[in-house]
Amino acid sequence: MKFGPCPVADAEGTILAHSIQLGGKRLRKAHLLTREDIETLGAAGVTTVTVARLDAGDVAENEAADRIARAMRVDGVDIRTASTGRINLHAATAGLLTVEKTRIDALNAIDPAITVATLANYSAVEAGQMVATVKIIPYAVGGELVAAAEAKAGEGAALAVHQFRSLRVGLAQTQLAGSKASVLAKSAELTAARLARSGSRITSERRTAHEAAALAEALKPLAGENDLLIAFGASAVSDEDDVIPAAIRLAGGRVERTGMPVDPGNLLVVGELAGKPVLGAPGCARSPKENGFDWVLDRIAAGLNVTSDEIAGMGVGGLLAEIPSRPQPREARGARRIEIGGVLLAAGRSSRMGAHNKLLARFDGEALVHRSARTLVEAGLRDVVAVLGHQAGEVGAALSDIGIRTVENPQFASGIASSLATGIRALSAKVDAAIIVLADMPAVSSDDIGSLVDAFRAHGGKAIIRATASGQRGNPVILPRALFAEIEALQGDTGARHIIENSDLEVIDVELGEAARIDVDTPDALKAAGGVIED
Repeated sequence: MKFGPCPVADAEGTILAHSIQLGGKRLRKAHLLTREDIETLGAAGVTTVTVARLDAGDVAENEAADRIARAMRVDGVDIRTASTGRINLHAATAGLLTVEKTRIDALNAIDPAITVATLANYSAVEAGQMVATVKIIPYAVGGELVAAAEAKAGEGAALAVHQFRSLRVGLAQTQLAGSKASVLAKSAELTAARLARSGSRITSERRTAHEAAALAEALKPLAGENDLLIAFGASAVSDEDDVIPAAIRLAGGRVERTGMPVDPGNLLVVGELAGKPVLGAPGCARSPKENGFDWVLDRIAAGLNVTSDEIAGMGVGGLLAEIPSRPQPREARGARRIEIGGVLLAAGRSSRMGAHNKLLARFDGEALVHRSARTLVEAGLRDVVAVLGHQAGEVGAALSDIGIRTVENPQFASGIASSLATGIRALSAKVDAAIIVLADMPAVSSDDIGSLVDAFRAHGGKAIIRATASGQRGNPVILPRALFAEIEALQGDTGARHIIENSDLEVIDVELGEAARIDVDTPDALKAAGGVIED
């Protein structure tokens, strides 16, 4: 591939390296310049453009990313559609991500043009969460490099999401004379919150004296009824013959390891009784903050073995207490990852388009409404709902293969308020906010959606996030759940602007550039944005 300035007269068939605004028409970065584009540029007085020209054997960025991602040996992972040289991989289910670092390192060593990034090894993930991304840096990469990456990717497993199992858990807690019932109750509550991550639950609890023989008798029946046993001691473990490890052996079990190189979490005990794993919880497990107990608990829930050697290897990265930036994923009642749902507004009448429905216009052969929905899907949102109205049958048919839900608003002619309310009501109760996306904005990308989502999460899910173009408000916008009731009460042809401007919540503007304000309400705007009406 050759990259650099080129006379406009010679630029047909090249890839534009930088966006150019020509009056009402915008030629976007990565656009393949046509003869019509050359004429438009010439008429505007543009004489030179910076472009990329592919050589024979080069593979375009999207194809290269797709080929490499699909050559990777993965399990429990969904591979999405490539866009702008990037293809994202998402967890097919909630579970624990494992990554073969040597395999990923080998792919990244082939050439700087090819990059693969993943979450950290042993990250707990939710269904639909992005776990890895393959990104091609230039607009194209040599075919021999792509072939080398495919071969390397196919040599061995790269990453896998091990699905969490719903475990039955028996809980035992020992008591001393001064033990408080409230502390024991809180420990049980926090443990239940930790288990909820994997869909596991405490089925029975026994409390006994802080003595090895008494605890052993409590563990035996729990082992017969459950998949996992957890024991909290009234006093911290200080020796491999202390109460919890001694009780496991007295009950007929085996102690795999006492102690781990993770802080907090040093005083963990790992063992086995009647074929069931037993965890002696360290004192720090009475707190919601992340500790070594979480690491081992997640691996057991994911069906992974936890041996003494594996625990010995947890020291690098195991210093948790002194890392204030490390997220604390659990609170007493099971705090979780902040999730955003998507509402795609696709009910409008296209009144300024004459007899045509702008949402069915074609952009690079794809219906505009399908393009907008795909952008949301590729952004990895938890739940996406398209609100239909005008020509609902035709618009719904254009979305039939995209894998999102659709809901019809019979009151669409009354204005945008009813469509907003319809979409908000249709979202999953598990989402913390909704990103409102107009289906007639073809320039908004999945990366743009990702930038807005990242800003929302960075502000703890407590702010309104608004896209801007050169500092001027635009779309999309993210609205927290706290505003849903007000949105559902809106009436007429009015959006959420009044709610946003009068809310007590902080409004965070995220600059997206022209993408935040380019819509296609008229035939001229549609043509300028690259759309084509097909009769």
